[in-house]
Amino acid sequence: MIKALDMVGSDLDQFECPRCGSHDRERHLFMYMQATGMFAGMQGKSILHFAPEKRLAKRLIAEQPGCYMRCDLYPQSADVVRMDMLAMDVPSDSIDLLIANHVLEHVNDYETALSEILRVLKPEGYAILQTPYAKGLAVTWQDEGIDSDEARLQAYGQKDHVRLFGKDIFARIVAAGFDSCVLQHDDVLRDTDAKGSGVNIGEPFFLFRKPPQPH
Repeated sequence: MIKALDMVGSDLDQFECPRCGSHDRERHLFMYMQATGMFAGMQGKSILHFAPEKRLAKRLIAEQPGCYMRCDLYPQSADVVRMDMLAMDVPSDSIDLLIANHVLEHVNDYETALSEILRVLKPEGYAILQTPYAKGLAVTWQDEGIDSDEARLQAYGQKDHVRLFGKDIFARIVAAGFDSCVLQHDDVLRDTDAKGSGVNIGEPFFLFRKPPQPH
């Protein structure tokens, strides 16, 4: 069913790099951030990084942010803080960049999560919200009756996903109060060997911005 709905997500055939161990969605995000010059502006910034990827975290630390907090609902290491995206222990208007790479599909109430992300971002702060979605599904789908690992696997494509986002995902994030800065692969990575890099050219750069403070 997932293939029939033109699912945009991880490519399991090119998932892990044999050299560094990075997975495809981490590589693609790294490439997007590099190509758009985001790394160059990290010095002194406040960054909140959910489910932090080790290699991306290392690069972010190298850019000397003023505050870099790695967090997860279920931390697996001592340098990752336990934090619930639905109720962040973070002051409002305090974060320059929030990264949640393939996280929203695991969150029970993504609308509350988006509200919290908007709250903690500074005006004109950015959120990277990479999320698998089905291009062939007009409307995001979630059913409370789907409550087992096997049912979630069959319905959503992965046993720990709690919904299947449709192509309305972008409009839903904008409706939550964000400005869309979404870019397609060919907008910034047209000359990249996608097959050699093992990335899915169908996955956009889910970049959103908190609107500026009204005057």
